[in-house]
Amino acid sequence: MAKHRIHSMEFKRQVAQEFVAGETLHGLSKRHDVSRNLIRIWVSKYEQGAFDDDAQAADLIQEYGPDCSA
Repeated sequence: MAKHRIHSMEFKRQVAQEFVAGETLHGLSKRHDVSRNLIRIWVSKYEQGAFDDDAQAADLIQEYGPDCSA
């Protein structure tokens, strides 16, 4: 069974930006060792604005949990 990896929001944004800038799915897939289908999903989410700064803040809150108090 394949091991699932968790990628940071910044990594996903970087890969999506590389694709939008003209990099091929095949090239990105080989270089970052990520499936082409997953890159397509990330690009779609990137274009919908899911990787903006607000989404990144929500990701951090989810990572540390709602119990975290400052």
